Amino acid sequence: MDVKKIEATGYTWTEGGICAAQGIRANGLNCGLNPDKEKYDFALFASDKVCESAAVYTSNKVKGAPILVTRDHMAKTGGKMRAVIANSKNANTCNANGVEIAEQMCGLAAGALGIKSEEVAVASTGVIGCDLSIEPFEKHIDALAGGLTYDGGHRAEYAIMTTDTVAKELAVTFTLGGKECRLGGMAKGSGMINPKMATTLNFITTDADIESAALQNALSEITKLTYNCISVDGDTSTNDMILVMANGLAEMQRSPRQMLY
Repeated sequence: MDVKKIEATGYTWTEGGICAAQGIRANGLNCGLNPDKEKYDFALFASDKVCESAAVYTSNKVKGAPILVTRDHMAKTGGKMRAVIANSKNANTCNANGVEIAEQMCGLAAGALGIKSEEVAVASTGVIGCDLSIEPFEKHIDALAGGLTYDGGHRAEYAIMTTDTVAKELAVTFTLGGKECRLGGMAKGSGMINPKMATTLNFITTDADIESAALQNALSEITKLTYNCISVDGDTSTNDMILVMANGLAEMQRSPRQMLY
């Protein structure tokens, strides 16, 4: 299927990372998975409004529990998401109760935010095959959610970094439908990167109004020219994804839905 094109008039680099878009709050902290208390390992970001969302997942035959749970939630809601909860240090992969832990993580975020569990995506990165307990997340979810701010993107980014030597964040502004819109993102990854949905965690938010089907078409196509062209060591990971969320808070005069042909 050809990607339906949406025309935007240029773009300008800006600040804010994942929180550049209107209505996005984020936070990160150390919940004890990483023994270095100065290194964050638990992240959350959330939208003030339900988002139209799209995702691409690792092509590895072995998929971590967070991938299975996020994919299921996306299917149940038709791509309508509100938040992402994530951790580093432990990939929650090849664990007997991995799916249960991932679902519980979503439930913790949903309870703290007052939303549905199915509206939460979950991501984990780190060592494969290590036991993971829900206890560290239960102990720290109130502090994590209570510390969400509209400028907390860097804290969330720091919490998903593993062997990364630099933070990976960017943001742009652009005009669409007669309104200024913002798009921001954060990512992690420095190893186990191979051209089969290059294996990193990637989260992108925008306040543009774009329906999930159009987002999915665009994301699936652009992945072929971007993430699937990246290689570091030829290894494909088990956990990694790209998730795009659009909340429409830019209140454009003309919806991109009407720009599709």
